Amino acid sequence: MTQPIELFYDFLSPYSYMAYTQLREMDVDIALRPMKALKVMELVGNVPTTLTCAAKGRYARVDLARWAQRYGVPLNPSDMRANDGEACSRAVLTAQSPTDAAAITLALYRAIWSDGKTLASRDDIVTEIATTGIEAGQIADRIDAPDVVAQLDANTAEAAERGVFGSPTIFVGHAMFFGNDRLDFVREELARLEEAA
Repeated sequence: MTQPIELFYDFLSPYSYMAYTQLREMDVDIALRPMKALKVMELVGNVPTTLTCAAKGRYARVDLARWAQRYGVPLNPSDMRANDGEACSRAVLTAQSPTDAAAITLALYRAIWSDGKTLASRDDIVTEIATTGIEAGQIADRIDAPDVVAQLDANTAEAAERGVFGSPTIFVGHAMFFGNDRLDFVREELARLEEAA
């Protein structure tokens, strides 16, 4: 039986990309919940230490390469700060179906973190989505729509209310797991719930 999980994530988080590549391989139904991770951190009093601490930033680059190697995921990042992560998230929220949302998420993550592409504008993002075969015109028309902007803000507020403090955060029912390095716990919780059903 396919089990549901929720993934709160931000496109500027490479660890979220790593987690997503693995979650896609599990027998789970992923409810994609893009959010603004820096805003969540601000709301809950967290600090993005990999950005503010040079030593941790250097370590994170080495650590990320280790995870990419373990997962067999190509790693060729673009300049994280040059990408428009919020517009990427809004693009997901314009998707016509969960399948399209998943394809958009994967395409944009690969572009930023595996292909070294900078997605600095709406046009960059829409062009990348078009490579998946998804009709990108509707996304271009809706990416800046007020209701889409409001949905991203609502996801962000909900994340903070539910105790999220960074990206990626995975919910299996009410159980919360932070980071790509907690996927074994996610698997264990999924197995526990399946056994209890």
